Amino acid sequence: MKYRHIIPTVSIAAIIMAAMTTSCTGDLDVTPIDPSTTMVVDEPALYAKCYANMALAGNYGANGDCDIDGLDGGTTGFVRQMWNANELTTDEAICAWGDPGIPGFNYDQWDASHPMLQGFYYRLYAGISYCNHYLDVCKDMDATRQAEVRFLRALYYYFLMDCYGNVPFTTELSDKSPEQIQRADLFNWIESELKDVVGQMEAPQARTSSSTGYGRADQDAANLLLARIYLNAGVYTGTPRWSEAKEYAEKVINGPHKLWSGGAGKWSAYQMLFMGDNGESGASVEAILPLLQDGKTTTSWGTTLFLMASAWQSDMDVDSDYGTVEFWAGNRARSQLVAKFFPNNDAPAATIQDMAAAAGDDRALFYGIDRELAVTTPSSYTSGFAVGKFRNTYSNGGSPHDTQFPDADYFLMRSAEAYLIAGEADAQLNGGTTSATGTTYLNALRLRAHASIRAQFSLDQIIDERSRELYWEGFRRTDLVRFGYFAGTKSGDYTWEWKGGAQNGASLPEYRNLFALPSEDVNANPNLKQNTGY
Repeated sequence: MKYRHIIPTVSIAAIIMAAMTTSCTGDLDVTPIDPSTTMVVDEPALYAKCYANMALAGNYGANGDCDIDGLDGGTTGFVRQMWNANELTTDEAICAWGDPGIPGFNYDQWDASHPMLQGFYYRLYAGISYCNHYLDVCKDMDATRQAEVRFLRALYYYFLMDCYGNVPFTTELSDKSPEQIQRADLFNWIESELKDVVGQMEAPQARTSSSTGYGRADQDAANLLLARIYLNAGVYTGTPRWSEAKEYAEKVINGPHKLWSGGAGKWSAYQMLFMGDNGESGASVEAILPLLQDGKTTTSWGTTLFLMASAWQSDMDVDSDYGTVEFWAGNRARSQLVAKFFPNNDAPAATIQDMAAAAGDDRALFYGIDRELAVTTPSSYTSGFAVGKFRNTYSNGGSPHDTQFPDADYFLMRSAEAYLIAGEADAQLNGGTTSATGTTYLNALRLRAHASIRAQFSLDQIIDERSRELYWEGFRRTDLVRFGYFAGTKSGDYTWEWKGGAQNGASLPEYRNLFALPSEDVNANPNLKQNTGY
């Protein structure tokens, strides 16, 4: 498997020569067409590419070549495959399509040759290679950008640590097969790296799409990632780190990235986080790391268009107000997600707006007309309630830049997560229920959604609250693993439709808490040992 060496979209002023390799790559020397061409480093372009790897499949838009040879942009799209891996495998989502890899996700039956898990893995290593290349050839050019790229590399390694466990590790360009790092050691490296760079990154600042630096990671991004790894430290290292999780989450809570609490006309503040003008409407005050999308200049099949089109059918909105003409009718909710808002199994067959009103919670963005609540037929899109969380509509009534590709940015990190981390860590430190401080954090999210507040939160109420706030944003598998509900001895205590391939759900063996390393990489790199069970 090879990563294409390509000219970053930010600039075509120079062609860079490099060998970007991990265990699955070959030597990719690029020679200028004109032998007399002087090779110069285009630092802004290389810097931009480290970010663009998460938002675009390659350099030339949705229909251009993918950065990764042998796979297309849909199979390797960062958001698309991060979402598939962490949502379709859980109680929050199921897909009607028969594409290779989808049934394996739906039924928790993936293996080491799963094409989408392979695409996600190689996309992450492509990002690491871009970062390593930048840090090699652009050293000492811009200290702040260098710190950001180190953050991005740590972020890519975070997803590898979370999903795949013991993985190949390298911080430099080399044609040698990387050694395999143990998960706990990778945790320690990520922690050290983030602490080392946070002070060199830009000070936290809430931005809109017209602000200089919108889309760049600032100190709050590093603090939130530290809070996230500390929240899951018991899984990654065997030693919980609740105090640090709360400490770093509170750094974000007390910073300038605030919960968006506005709203415009019929659109709630929560809806505006996921709409076409979320970079301009004010909602971006909550965005700590947005992945930028624009229907004309940055198009992708695997970012916010995937989250919209895969979930929508053209008859789902009484106003026909979608902001895109793409309707793929595949992903929808499993009934266990709907039950987080309707615990008495009384969700109505209603429109999205009426559903939220019936739930008494702005976040219940489901569509139930002419649909089954229970997923009795995984291959039928109308078996299960539809989800209308992501859309390209403009909250101010304006028109999107394009009728196909969305303008909606994807908020990969947003401040709501910090409130949830602080609340959960507070409960862990307080014997399993929140103190007044933790309760305040969690109720801030419920107040924003016009839901009734609670006097206190138990741990099981907190994981449900995380689902209500963060569903379909790629957190669910990690949360279920942390609570012991995904796989292992407790996994039979909480099941969902088609978990383990059984209609009423079944427990999963503990090894399913990790995905397999791609067999292609294991076969190519003698330093790698496959995860247990695969």
